[in-house]
Amino acid sequence: MSSDMSIVSLVLAASIPVQFIMLLLLGMSISSWAYIFQRNSAIKSALSELREFEDTFWSGADLNSLYNELSQRENLFGASLIFCSGFKEYVRLRKTSGVTPEAITDGSYRAMRVAMSREVDELETRLPYLATVGSISPYIGLLGTVYGIMTAFIALGQVKQATLQMVAPGIAEALIATAIGLFAAIPAYVAYNRFMAKVEKLENAYGNFMEEFSAILTRQSLASRA
Repeated sequence: MSSDMSIVSLVLAASIPVQFIMLLLLGMSISSWAYIFQRNSAIKSALSELREFEDTFWSGADLNSLYNELSQRENLFGASLIFCSGFKEYVRLRKTSGVTPEAITDGSYRAMRVAMSREVDELETRLPYLATVGSISPYIGLLGTVYGIMTAFIALGQVKQATLQMVAPGIAEALIATAIGLFAAIPAYVAYNRFMAKVEKLENAYGNFMEEFSAILTRQSLASRA
């Protein structure tokens, strides 16, 4: 490929609308990669925290001691935050007179449900943006391609003798827009599906823990009443 047909020269020689579309797609690609690295780190931290917490919780640690230890940590998140939210509500309701064991368990479960919902929302931050980039980037690139090819053929129609050499640069620069659109869309779409699967796994794990922990609190409430 000659220097006149290099990718850089084709981009610089493209029309203003096509260049704008290329820059837009490039910006979407850069931002999506930034969110991919950010979400990957956050989800990895949540999975690691879940494994660490479950190992500690199911090792038979005293619930009061575990709560006191976790509540002193800064930036508590994940399963630890869900546990502390439920146990805090459990202790508060137990100190309230006239509250039945069923009401204590229900109140603790609702507190954990709210905490889990917030944690899942936090994990899903920026994922809709990745889905949007994965969905619309090819169409934006196709728009640039259609415009570039249309411009090339309009210019071709204004000459008496058309040659492939005359139309090739215009078509090539137009196809670059589609290539950039795919470059932005594919990683974003793959990352979105991968992250959503991991978030769903975490949500199921949080839900299972809540059910098991609620059963433990129910037994403790009934034992204390007896």
